[in-house]
Amino acid sequence: MKASVKNYLSLVKFSHTIFALPFALIGFSLALNNNFNSFPVKLFILILICMITARNSAMAFNRYIDKKFDAANPRTAIREIPSGIIKPKNALLFVIFNALLFIITTWFINPLCFYLSPVALAVILGYSLTKRFTALCHIILGLGLALAPIGAYIAVTGKFDLIPLLFSLIVLTWVSGFDIIYALQDEEFDRSQKLNSIPVLLGKKGALRLSEILHLISFAVILIAGWYGNFSYLFWTGALFFGSLLVYQHSIVKPNDLSKVNLAFFTTNGIGSVVFAICVISDLFLL
Repeated sequence: MKASVKNYLSLVKFSHTIFALPFALIGFSLALNNNFNSFPVKLFILILICMITARNSAMAFNRYIDKKFDAANPRTAIREIPSGIIKPKNALLFVIFNALLFIITTWFINPLCFYLSPVALAVILGYSLTKRFTALCHIILGLGLALAPIGAYIAVTGKFDLIPLLFSLIVLTWVSGFDIIYALQDEEFDRSQKLNSIPVLLGKKGALRLSEILHLISFAVILIAGWYGNFSYLFWTGALFFGSLLVYQHSIVKPNDLSKVNLAFFTTNGIGSVVFAICVISDLFLL
């Protein structure tokens, strides 16, 4: 049983929740800072369940729908489905279970979350199909993760607002940028399979340039959010650290040297998101 759970956690790359979860906590904190005098434990748990089940369904569906390509790609052939560790049928059942649990959980949060839950699922599940027809697949992935801060904010307030939308825009451009870097590894394979990506469309050098532009936009929106939200020095400390890591990841990945892509993709972005979230949340509640 332990091995089975471990395999499913590996299937959905559970450790990669470190990308979206900190920004969901920012959205939750932004709403909490203006609307509650006490910590809503039940609501917080429901939001966490939504985050986990939405991501589980999206990642498992990606692995299920791409199983043929994963099996043909030497880099991904060891994944759970192509290697036979998890059967495709069981992966699909896992997708359905998590998607249904996500929708049911939103029912207990508020009506707007419930009504928007199919839209959220359409985005995060639909991403897995986009490489078949558009190089903008990275933007769709960014959009999926960008639902985290605005979704958490709506869960608390039941309404939209500009400040969480700014943080969603930060996530959209940040994730799209680093996913382009990650996709550099599969440029030749994607081209051979007639799959679409920014590296296939623009080549390695052009893809890195577009990634840089997206990350410049992301940092610019951070500055706008800091100004609009009237944040103090803790926010700006986190913003500076986050921006520095954006610069760092572009300094270690070159068109002719992709040996540090994983360092740029996981370690750098994971640390950046966590530290930035800690600084933003601390600014909200301590100052």
